[in-house]
Amino acid sequence: MAAELETPHSQPSIRWLTDDVLFHYQRCGRRAFLDLYGDRSQQDRPSDYLLKLRQDSLAHRERVLEDYYPLYRPDFSSGDWAAGAKATRDLMAEGVEAIRQGVLATPSAVDGVQLVSQPDLLIRQPGWSCWGDWVYVPVDIKLGKKPKLDYQVVAAYHAYVLSRVQGVWPQASYLALRGGQMYSIDLARLVPKLQTVLNDCLIELRSPTAPELFISHSRCDLCHWFNHCYAEAQATRHLSLLPGVTPARYELLKQQHLTTVAALAQASPAHLAPLPGFGEQVAEKLVHQAQALIDNRAIPRSAPHAPHGFPLWPEDLPEGEFELYFDIEAAPDQNLIYLHGVLVVNHRTGETNFHALLAETQREERRAWNDFLDLVHTYPDAPVYHFCPYEAQTVRKLGQLYGTPHRQTEALLDRFFDVHKCITDGVTLPIESYALKHIARWMGFDWRDEGANGAQSICWYNAWVETGDRSYLDAILRYNEDDCRATYHIKDWLVKFAEPYWDRLYQSIG
Repeated sequence: MAAELETPHSQPSIRWLTDDVLFHYQRCGRRAFLDLYGDRSQQDRPSDYLLKLRQDSLAHRERVLEDYYPLYRPDFSSGDWAAGAKATRDLMAEGVEAIRQGVLATPSAVDGVQLVSQPDLLIRQPGWSCWGDWVYVPVDIKLGKKPKLDYQVVAAYHAYVLSRVQGVWPQASYLALRGGQMYSIDLARLVPKLQTVLNDCLIELRSPTAPELFISHSRCDLCHWFNHCYAEAQATRHLSLLPGVTPARYELLKQQHLTTVAALAQASPAHLAPLPGFGEQVAEKLVHQAQALIDNRAIPRSAPHAPHGFPLWPEDLPEGEFELYFDIEAAPDQNLIYLHGVLVVNHRTGETNFHALLAETQREERRAWNDFLDLVHTYPDAPVYHFCPYEAQTVRKLGQLYGTPHRQTEALLDRFFDVHKCITDGVTLPIESYALKHIARWMGFDWRDEGANGAQSICWYNAWVETGDRSYLDAILRYNEDDCRATYHIKDWLVKFAEPYWDRLYQSIG
């Protein structure tokens, strides 16, 4: 990707706008800017999970390309877009059947900036172009299962640049998605969107300053600039670190001159509630979130209609002689649920016992499911605590898949209690995310393996399957057990937090 700055304080100078830059710009303009002008020594090393995604993407691309023969590839040095464009034009002029990762280039509306497109495939079809009685259509190969909008915009970009090179628009532009899907882009609908994105991109990438950061864990966690941006966000206590502050809400908060955590903490929820996308609950939650962060304390959510003044009731967090804490591990790329982890808590003796109900291969998934059913039916009156809806959704799915009687599955699900919902309904915490790790760590719990997380567990399972090294499996079991114990820790903390309110409830009833 060729780009240059004339001096450290000069206007940024972009020579080549590639489809890769355009793709990342749609997700984060700051990333696109830093990719062009940032100090690459400040980039994060790729995580195991990101490396796995790249490997999976490459394998998917090679599987798709196997269907095209003969397949020609332009010969040019990496990054030499001018040479790549010439080599590709020569192949197109010859009329070869299919071109792998050809380079298409055309001048943009901005002097000195060339638009560069590198679709995974260019396929010859009948028609009329500057080459003769044939045209080319572009194909982009993506690992995703769905034709996301940013994929479609880039596919339209390929078609636009190709039209400038061959003198005629292609009949279509395609996405080759996972599962063998070939998705045709609606160019009439996408090209106006492309024009807007392209114009905005060229303006922002020629600005002397990087776009303002905005931390969104769902989008940022795999970015190689994450720690660079996150350090800046922490240093300034950027509002995007507050749960519930979406990009749209952030823009509205700025319009109200609420640009710091301290300012938001002093704001009136009644003043924010009429803003689009807010409402009373969101407004109160955001103000409480800022106050909790400043004071490092938990703040109960309001419940004006509850006699005890608290949103949670004792039946939301039932306690029994035995309690079960449940967490699942899955291999999504293999469509496999391979581990049901269950922590059995015996309140009579104070003992805890972790059960790892494991499918070491895909053929053992049914047995692991039946082992789980046997265990939970051993404790027929015990509540089953989990974190987020995934476990309940998966139990219903496996029940259907393996013919468990519907009544039996529903009776089991009636015993399920989502600790995440209870936390978010009941209390505001001074944390950046209501994910399990953020909550549990604030409450004093930590994991034995510092780098353990859901993405890493997927990599560990893949390594176990490939190598048979049980140390990977052992790491997964430790991580899963710690997830179960973290859920127990949070539930125990929440019960203690709620007890004064429940005592007030019992007194009012008495």
